Amino acid sequence: MEKTLNRTVLTSPVHFLAFGFGSGLSPKAPGTMGTLAAIPLYLLLMNLPLTSYLLAVLLISVAGIWICGESSRRLGVHDHGGIVWDEFAGFLLTMTAAPQGWAWIVLGFALFRLFDIWKPWPVRVADRQLHGGLGIMLDDILAGIYAWLVLQAVAYVV
Repeated sequence: MEKTLNRTVLTSPVHFLAFGFGSGLSPKAPGTMGTLAAIPLYLLLMNLPLTSYLLAVLLISVAGIWICGESSRRLGVHDHGGIVWDEFAGFLLTMTAAPQGWAWIVLGFALFRLFDIWKPWPVRVADRQLHGGLGIMLDDILAGIYAWLVLQAVAYVV
């Protein structure tokens, strides 16, 4: 079964994107691995002007609704644990207008993972009650907003 999934993910553009360029195939903590895989994308985008960065995050998020929903539909499993495109969008949202430097990337990573795993209200509601691509994406977008708020508060204080 695992070899079939690996082959499916690595040969299908939809699954390859949904599984975060293969990072979601990790047998342990695929969400964490997906968030780690989002860091190089962040490094490519971080020097864009804020409006361009926000446009990129918006495009990644909107495309993610279809990508995650279609991958889920093809696999016949709602929100397969390996679908991590939502982690890409949530992490990139967390890092919006973040100060530069590895300490901020690590803090953004930790905050996003914290809120994605903890799922405070309304993240938990979105995770449990919404289905399809929107449901897959929205809980991570909301977790990203929480993480962004805390990251910005820390940046303001420091």
